[in-house]
Amino acid sequence: MHDKHCASVHPERQPSMAECQGHSTAFAPRAAAVKSTARWRLLDGILPSDASVILAAAKPRHLPANSVISNQGDPADYMFLLTKGRARFFFNTHDGKKVLLFWLTPGEVFGGMALLSDPSCYLVSTESLKNSDVLVWDRNTIRSLAVKYPRLLENALTTASEYLAWYLATHNALISHTPRERLARLLICLAEAIGERTLTGFEFDVTNEELANATNLTPFTVSRLLSAWQRDHTLGKRRGKIILKSFDRLRQYTA
Repeated sequence: MHDKHCASVHPERQPSMAECQGHSTAFAPRAAAVKSTARWRLLDGILPSDASVILAAAKPRHLPANSVISNQGDPADYMFLLTKGRARFFFNTHDGKKVLLFWLTPGEVFGGMALLSDPSCYLVSTESLKNSDVLVWDRNTIRSLAVKYPRLLENALTTASEYLAWYLATHNALISHTPRERLARLLICLAEAIGERTLTGFEFDVTNEELANATNLTPFTVSRLLSAWQRDHTLGKRRGKIILKSFDRLRQYTA
């Protein structure tokens, strides 16, 4: 039933983490995978003793960079919590275009469709951008935990609502903001979400092609805008990386 329901959703499919067990992914030591839960919103408001039970029910896995964790259209049989590294949602269109969506940082949950009572499919694909660790719950396990600990489901719904708010803001930007505003807003968002503080600013990994895809701009337009912002020292750039030097100056371009 799953396959019939989900088959038309993913035109260009890649092997997922669940299919690559024993190949590109491997079990990671549980102690190494679970270091700090302070920033894991999935466990907000849950007693430490109960949180320990929830975490103990998950399987820790390590993924190398550029691994597909889950595929759009596949049965939502697992829910994931990113504990280390970085990941990203993306969507493959029927004409083969890869649309980049939401960047994920440690503490983010994905695969929440596994919590639904009716068997469902993943709406988007998820890939690791760096060597990453995740905690994985199978569908039956996470649904049983959600019944035992209702706050777990509330926290998952909160995460889903935040993702929806992000997509609404993104859609609004695409239809009402100029190219310069769209790119400036995305750079600020990425710097705040995945930037690492350095002596010269906030550095994060992103290519011109990825920026163009995420903002629905051409690579030429992205390159032109970035070059202008380099000249006025708003940001610095080197291969595959951007260093945001001035949030205030870049925010001037979002108005």
